[in-house]
Amino acid sequence: MRANMRLGFSFGRDTMRDYSAARKLMVKRQLEARGIRDPRVLAAMEEIPRHVFVDYSLADEAYDDNPLPIGEGQTISQPYMVAVMTELLELQPHDRVLEIGTGSGYQAAVLSRLCAWVYTVERLERLLQKARKALDECGCWNVSFLVGDGTQGWAAEAPFDGIIVTAGAPVIPEALVEQLQLGGRLVIPVGDRFSQTLKRVTKTRDGAKVESHTGCRFVDLIGKFGW
Repeated sequence: MRANMRLGFSFGRDTMRDYSAARKLMVKRQLEARGIRDPRVLAAMEEIPRHVFVDYSLADEAYDDNPLPIGEGQTISQPYMVAVMTELLELQPHDRVLEIGTGSGYQAAVLSRLCAWVYTVERLERLLQKARKALDECGCWNVSFLVGDGTQGWAAEAPFDGIIVTAGAPVIPEALVEQLQLGGRLVIPVGDRFSQTLKRVTKTRDGAKVESHTGCRFVDLIGKFGW
């Protein structure tokens, strides 16, 4: 069943440790000051408790301006990069979005506040289970999960209005472009294993329109159409 309404949070006591001031400061200094303008993206990132998606020992660092380790050689992205990628998707409340690389679940949580439904694929089941628990704790019920090769997308649920890839790819996977709606947007880091450029691919009647945005560095996108 798809959600067409905003879903309220039901936080537990640990979730509600008062990091609200830290979130507001993060939004003001790290996002607004660097040019993030979409009010819905800013509101979502002020609302989502990022500390829930990291190890308890790292909770006090959750709103710092950097990525953090989440185990299995993976990271939770820097808040600014989450905001940039989310803003580039230009999501509407009725949209269906595919995320490649669930990781901590934080990006999926942000997306869940901005669209009707999030489909997220993670190749590491242990990470996906931890992410699912964190998303449940935050009341993000409009999310579906799949363990698998994200470079191949999720064909059974396609087409999507937006696709976001949270790992660095050597090329843009054609399978993901094929799973976009006409007018849909794919946001993906593309480059070598040491640095990438954030790309936005828009599917048009005349083919794929590719735009280049900021430089970035992500963990490797592993799979048939990745590394």
